[in-house]
Amino acid sequence: MEETLYAVRQKVYPRAVTGVFATWRWTMVWITQILFYGLCWLPWNGRQAFLLDLVNRKFYIFGWVFWPQDVFFLAILLIIAAYSLFFFTAIAGRLWCGYACPQTVYTEIFTWIEEKIEGNRAQRMKLDQAPMSGRKLALKSAKFGAWILFSLWTGFTLVGYFTPIKELLQEAATFSFGPWELFWIFFYGGFTYLFAGVMREQVCKYMCPYARFQGVMFDPDTLVITYDTERGEPRGARRKGVDPKSVSKGSCVDCGICVQVCPTGIDIRNGMQYECIGCAACIDACDQVMEKMDYPKGLIRYTTENALKRHWGRKEILAHVMRPRTLLYAGVLLAICIGFVWGLATRSTLRVDVIKDRSTLSREVEGGQIANVYNLHVMNMTEAPRRFVLKAEGLDGIKISPERPFEVDAAGLKAVTIEVTAPPESGKPGSNQIFIEVKAEDDPSVHVREKTVFLLPQ
Repeated sequence: MEETLYAVRQKVYPRAVTGVFATWRWTMVWITQILFYGLCWLPWNGRQAFLLDLVNRKFYIFGWVFWPQDVFFLAILLIIAAYSLFFFTAIAGRLWCGYACPQTVYTEIFTWIEEKIEGNRAQRMKLDQAPMSGRKLALKSAKFGAWILFSLWTGFTLVGYFTPIKELLQEAATFSFGPWELFWIFFYGGFTYLFAGVMREQVCKYMCPYARFQGVMFDPDTLVITYDTERGEPRGARRKGVDPKSVSKGSCVDCGICVQVCPTGIDIRNGMQYECIGCAACIDACDQVMEKMDYPKGLIRYTTENALKRHWGRKEILAHVMRPRTLLYAGVLLAICIGFVWGLATRSTLRVDVIKDRSTLSREVEGGQIANVYNLHVMNMTEAPRRFVLKAEGLDGIKISPERPFEVDAAGLKAVTIEVTAPPESGKPGSNQIFIEVKAEDDPSVHVREKTVFLLPQ
């Protein structure tokens, strides 16, 4: 007897559905894609508003300029994203997967393109089963061509966040892309096509790790999409308006539409499954069937395991949603978000690194003074050029040469070499602590005071 280790894929043909949750899903598609495709075209202070300039190691985000030293903010942002995922999953399951995940969003778009070209679910199934013909070749070519164009535009837009999009557009007009730009356009565009056009539900079922560990984030008070077995069973067909009890059946008419609209092809009536992405398409579909049958809506709905067992109403469900677990997540998330915003609001627009020159530790100069040399790396984190003045403190008679101010370009980094002198009797032989202050000429509140050492001969 021959056994196979892998299930043969049964192609899923999701049926179009309308309703409250479908509207929310498409609203999220529009919001996310307007942001993704439009943000890179938004101008700001004569440049791109959102630009991740890896070559010059600067990230421009509206009025902020971030340097590699600001990686702390990226770490906090990732922590916020993780806690947000924990928080929303504990409350209402896979909201991210169903409404905002790029895989879900782009699958929705690709399915919409497919439907507009090849027709509804029945027409697409019939077309795939039909032998090759001129009409089938034309429809398939149009669909694949539209998918390819959309995927390449998606890859082009992604690269536009790293190379200024207007420069990239000029390169596209002359096809003079750099090798890495061309690689990433085709790489990201190719995977968009592969994941959203070809693999679709297989990405969610077999590749996404979230589907595997979501169970540990649920508990009996988590809102999930659930089929009400007590109300729906035993299922079976009947005429419109027939009281289920009069035919010894439940409210489910076994129409199968909830399965037909599911993008992963599961039957929600079999209970909660890891393949469910929480898109709620089955809720919209079932509610429409219930409405046509003159039955109450909600045979498939967002509810909790405890609510089904104990027949809770909306008030009891909401009371148990805000439980210690979710309150803890909310408190931690709020604290991190406040800290993140406070950090951005109080972030200094000047950063200075002071490095003592190791080639000459100290030397005697004119007038018997002792000189130490320092290399300063001054980062101007604003988008306007600024002049800075220097000052040294910590020893009697200490001074800086040259004393003249210097200018740093907008969002620029400048290396400045200075010589600090002090009388030999101003401190103890060996290492002495001093401070070098860098201050903006136009705004004294913008200043940095860095600690370093001054060496006096033994």
